[in-house]
This record gives sequence, structure tokens and C-alpha cells, in this order.
Amino acid sequence: MSEETPGKAPDTGAAPQATSGSDSGPSSGPGSGPGSGSGPRSGGRPGGGPGGRPSGGPGARGKFFRRKKVCKFCTEKIDAIPYRDVRLLQGFVAERGKIVPRRLTGVCTTHQRRLTRAIKQARNIALLPFATRH
Repeated sequence: MSEETPGKAPDTGAAPQATSGSDSGPSSGPGSGPGSGSGPRSGGRPGGGPGGRPSGGPGARGKFFRRKKVCKFCTEKIDAIPYRDVRLLQGFVAERGKIVPRRLTGVCTTHQRRLTRAIKQARNIALLPFATRH
């Protein structure tokens, strides 16, 4: 038998396992493991990628499928967005009174501009509130 140098693991190909019931290592107890806050990768994000999305390139198959958003006004062939149609405009205004961006609504650029103008017009003549009461 040869003596092993301190600091090196034996060359058996298997990781050393603890034989006693109480482990004195840094990851002992329930709730420890990957993503629990201990170790070099303590992001706390499940799924591997930023925002919880599975990491991969454009061809990678993730478990989430996001459908392409289509402009509501283009599909219904609405050219002029009336500022008096409060029910239509309220769908594009958030609860706090902010105009919802087009990346969330799926409206095309030209209709988003017209929609913004109509919302601002409706606010100025008091059909829509500028902000909600706090």
C-alpha cells in the first residue's frame, strides 16, 4: 500500500462518501442542495437560465412556448382608434394608469402610436383618469 499525499483524493474514480450519520460538511440538513443559497452558484433561480428560463440557443427546445403576438387593430382592420371608445382604451391602460408597452400587448408600432395619442386625448377631456387614486 502506498501513502497518499495530503490534500489529494484517492484515484479510485468514485467520490468519497460519509459513513457516519451526522455530516459535518457545509451542505447538511434539509433544504440544502443546488439553488439553496450555499455554494458558488447561489442565484436562487430554478431552471438554469436567466429569469428561470431553460438556457440554450435559438434552436433549443424549452418547456415554455410563447406564441407570436399579433396586432389586434391590424387583424380587425381598424385604422382610426377613437379616443371616445373608453372601453377599448382601458384594455391598453394598466391598473395604475400607465400605458401598457407594445411588447406586452402585441400591438404594432403604428397602432401603438395612434393608441397612445388616443389615450392621451381621452385623458385630457377626462374620459380616462391620469392615475388611480391612492
